[in-house]
Amino acid sequence: MVETWFADFKCGRRNTDDAERSGRPNSAIVPENIKKIRKMVLVGRKLKLREIADTLNISEGNVFSILHEHLSMRKLCSKWVPRLLTRCLVVFRRNKKNFSMRYVTMDETWIHHYTPESKRQLAEWTAKDENRPKRPKTQISAGKVLVFVFWDAHGILFIDYLEKLRTINSEYYMALLVRLKEEIAKTTTPLEQENQNNAPCHKSIAKIAKLPNCTLNCFPIHRILRTSLPATTTCLQT
Repeated sequence: MVETWFADFKCGRRNTDDAERSGRPNSAIVPENIKKIRKMVLVGRKLKLREIADTLNISEGNVFSILHEHLSMRKLCSKWVPRLLTRCLVVFRRNKKNFSMRYVTMDETWIHHYTPESKRQLAEWTAKDENRPKRPKTQISAGKVLVFVFWDAHGILFIDYLEKLRTINSEYYMALLVRLKEEIAKTTTPLEQENQNNAPCHKSIAKIAKLPNCTLNCFPIHRILRTSLPATTTCLQT
């Protein structure tokens, strides 16, 4: 090979590119395959050259040439970021000034009929010569009720107590959301909703939001921290 190049340049050749020559045209790099590869890559951006080549029955080299030379595409690794923005955070970035004023959140928790005071709450001021106060051992009552609380920056909008033997389902949540809309309508315009829980009854909110008479948009939230209180629903007043 070196001798061939040496002889060519000795004879006056100055260009290293291959000279034009007659031969079989490339039947793989054609507009039809270029369109197919573009469509395949847009649908599955993690496809490998071998997978595309096997699908179109062409060589990996031709696939590589089409992607790089004709489509000007390249395969890059994902960039690491602390976390991806949820739709809620996107809305917040668009309108930071009055976001907190339009923010409506909801939480549900169990409240016992009787909750004894804590040790700190029962502490009393005593003189140096007085004995320590005594108290009987008490426990949280077995009876309890599930409470739903909706509030915004101005305060609590309304509180709902789950009736005895009542089942939490999509109909129950629909009634809560209808009532919430009525409370919000007194001072503001319709709302957008953001769901934070993956329980079946909470997932039904997404189905409710698709009803013709409902003006809610559900936003899934990726919960990072676990808390003792199961925050379930957050709403945005639009």
